[in-house]
Amino acid sequence: MNPVDAEILALKALAYLAHSPDDLERFGALSGVTLADLKARADDPEILAAILDFILVSDDLITGFCETVEIDPRELHAARRALPGA
Repeated sequence: MNPVDAEILALKALAYLAHSPDDLERFGALSGVTLADLKARADDPEILAAILDFILVSDDLITGFCETVEIDPRELHAARRALPGA
């Protein structure tokens, strides 16, 4: 997966988290990324990588997100590898 496609998938992951206030709040608490940071830096590859990292630590989030966007979980892992810090 190329970095642009990975960023697009990560933005979809952010949208997925935005529909679950509890998960979004937990992401912020664990990552230190505030809602203001997300709004200002939603296109930052490092923030996008952090979002994918957050989803990838929970089987429930992986399953829910992949079902929602109709992808194989391997694509999620490939997207994470295409972003910084992999």
